[in-house]
Amino acid sequence: MAILLLVLLLQAVLPSPPAAAAPGLCVGPVCAEEITRSAKHHWQLRLRLNDQQGRHERLVVDCRDGRLSPADGTVERGYAAALARRACRLAGEAPPAAIARPS
Repeated sequence: MAILLLVLLLQAVLPSPPAAAAPGLCVGPVCAEEITRSAKHHWQLRLRLNDQQGRHERLVVDCRDGRLSPADGTVERGYAAALARRACRLAGEAPPAAIARPS
């Protein structure tokens, strides 16, 4: 009984270890490790992407028209665009359906 009280007391006093992080938002082999909204323009999201080959990239998506900046990069753009569309939808900044996907 005394050991149980000691363990409970130590758990209350000592900081708990950090929780395991979620894997992030993924589409195919591309995942977004970090998604933040622009402070100046609410329709812009900043994404930090990585793929299964270990390539990393930061990009900005304009949720009004789905445009990625930079337009070219190390991460495959089809998956990056799909991931950007999903992030915009989750952030409540989804573009109109007519321009959501390039033809």
